[in-house]
Amino acid sequence: MTIAPDSFDFVATLVRRRSAIQLDSGKEYLVESRLAPLARSAGAADVESYIRSVRANVTLHDKVVEALTTNETSWFRDRHPFTVLKDTVIPDAITRRGKHLKVWSAACSSGQEPYSIAMTIAEHFPDVRASIVATDLSEEVLAKGRSGQYSQLEVNRGLPAPMLVRHFERKGAFFEANERLRSMVSFRRHNLLDAPPLGGPYDVVFLRNVLIYFDVATKRDVMRRVRSVLAPGGWVFLGAAESTIGVDDIWERVPVAGGALYRPREGKAA
Repeated sequence: MTIAPDSFDFVATLVRRRSAIQLDSGKEYLVESRLAPLARSAGAADVESYIRSVRANVTLHDKVVEALTTNETSWFRDRHPFTVLKDTVIPDAITRRGKHLKVWSAACSSGQEPYSIAMTIAEHFPDVRASIVATDLSEEVLAKGRSGQYSQLEVNRGLPAPMLVRHFERKGAFFEANERLRSMVSFRRHNLLDAPPLGGPYDVVFLRNVLIYFDVATKRDVMRRVRSVLAPGGWVFLGAAESTIGVDDIWERVPVAGGALYRPREGKAA
């Protein structure tokens, strides 16, 4: 079944208003696939019927937004950012600010990214005290991250076997992050349209594969908020398909090891 145009418009408007993520025409299949489990759980005949119930019940709006804004994730996603974190960013931060590192992992989903950051620090900089603030819109994925528990299928998605052995413990059908990793990461609900989370200034901000969903004005606003909590000389990781070019000239693109990071230009105000 294909949802009606007005139903798609209602969902797209709701998601845009709550998260600034744009669902353009052609994404009807995404709305159907993401809302189908909610429809089944609610006992609705189909997604179209479920959307009608959502229109009449504002308490369901958050569930819909969370379902449409939960993104793909995996351990050490794309690898390169974590190599740069180890080889360039953390040594630079230690030189500037000592061995207490503050990191913000934005749109962290179910926790694979912040735990990958934590493992990078634990493996290569065992004497660094790290505070990693991991944020997302969805309470469901945040609860998953807080639990630190992942299935065999989930750990198979990019987590090297030696790291699994060193940093996780078997708990029944799941693998649970050990106490050290979990103590490094604090999970909080946060909307990128709101003021940045407390805990900064941050030496490093991971904001990967998020800006692609926003229009230029929203990208600029989000990056200005990031700038406001970035420590002097701090670094920002964006996704491979993302850039601040044409968004805000506050930012400088810094080529690093075949990729690029971003930091504020000297003399540019936030």
